[in-house]
Amino acid sequence: MYMEQSQKSFLFKVIFVSTFGGLLFGYDTGVINGALPFMSEALGLTSFTEGLVASSLLFGAALGAVFGGRLSDYSGRRNNILLLAVIFFVATVGCTLAPNVTAMVFFRFLLGLAVGGASVTVPSYLAEMSPAESRGRMVTQNELMIVSGQLLAFVINAILGNTMGHHDHVWRYMLIIAALPAIFLFFGMLKLPESPRWLVSRQKNTEALQVLNKIRAEKQAKSELNEIKSIFEKEAQTSKATMKDMAVPWVRRILFIGIGIAVVQQVTGVNSIMYYGTEILKDAGFDTGAALIGNIANGLISVLATFVGIWLLGKVGRRPMLLTGLLGTTSALLLIGILSITLEGTAALPYVVLSLTVLFLAFQQGAISPVTWLMLSEIFPTRLRGLGMGVSVFCLWIVNFLIGLLFPMLLASVGLSTTFFVFVGLGIIAMTFVVKFLPETKGLSLEQLEEYFRNYGKDYPTDESLNKIAK
Repeated sequence: MYMEQSQKSFLFKVIFVSTFGGLLFGYDTGVINGALPFMSEALGLTSFTEGLVASSLLFGAALGAVFGGRLSDYSGRRNNILLLAVIFFVATVGCTLAPNVTAMVFFRFLLGLAVGGASVTVPSYLAEMSPAESRGRMVTQNELMIVSGQLLAFVINAILGNTMGHHDHVWRYMLIIAALPAIFLFFGMLKLPESPRWLVSRQKNTEALQVLNKIRAEKQAKSELNEIKSIFEKEAQTSKATMKDMAVPWVRRILFIGIGIAVVQQVTGVNSIMYYGTEILKDAGFDTGAALIGNIANGLISVLATFVGIWLLGKVGRRPMLLTGLLGTTSALLLIGILSITLEGTAALPYVVLSLTVLFLAFQQGAISPVTWLMLSEIFPTRLRGLGMGVSVFCLWIVNFLIGLLFPMLLASVGLSTTFFVFVGLGIIAMTFVVKFLPETKGLSLEQLEEYFRNYGKDYPTDESLNKIAK
């Protein structure tokens, strides 16, 4: 009983500390939402340079996802998270002290490298540390920390914006707060072990067993070590993972699914609301102070919905969750588009838009985002996980970058309603992809999933066979 409690306690420590990478991810992507109106005044931003400041982080994140995945394969998940904590700190200080647009874009890009690296490495670390039966709950804790980081940013933005809005440098105070969780992440990770799967990949089996004994019962630890070793022995004759591996048909299918999942999460338009929520609410009719306060509702519903999403992952499959989420987000955006036209100029419009963005985020953060990060962390084989996740998340961030860059220009040129109608069309395409291509992965170990994908179309000709394996 004592050992079981000790294992649970250690797993909690692993989740709590490592997901500060997710908290930083959330804060650094969310803080721009409230800082941008004040920064625009101080640095003289146009709609184009606004988009550039917001999206430079996203372009950096795209590169960070690719190189972060490769680096975590080479140096280890834990060591990579330590490096990312240092980059988070340095880039945060750089953004805070930036004297002009050029410096701001550079340090936001550097910050993006850390965000992208964290978006790949933290879920991989959690997936490889967690037992199969609780992998969904553990990995989605990172998503919870991301939205908690965004909520924290929105609350701080609202407090500082309404109490110090007259101060020329209020946006700098908003940015520097991210230095604190970066320091905690660095010192916290020094006390955590490396992923057992990565240790086995480096023939450090004794160390891997020591780690597994901290988080599993003794018998389960030995069994899992043998299962991991068995997978690596099958791949011992193969060369190190490269892009050429992605040309193998069964791997190419996984990569196609991974990229598809990543793009689906972004084309809902979620980050147009998370990055430009204050601007959207101002466009609908709120003043800056009211928009900053209203934006807290978006952050709060994101956190609450993520709790619901984590609970649902243990109850229902990935596919129905994703489809339900897409149906909800697309419907909410359709209503925003229609009502922005019919209620234009009325006092009710800003409150209607706020209510619908809250509804949108309930479906996004309660269904789409938890499934996205969980499936990306579990569908790739261990040897290819860093590279496969890196490529998929690179595509996620590139789509995110394009949306972040173009959204303020679209808003300025065609208006709120037409902009959201574009996202409605993309939402319909996303639902089609999920129905046609996405397999169900609930209830399977990472090794069982790899076996399924390897034999797709052979021993297991349909996606229904996943259910047979799970049973």
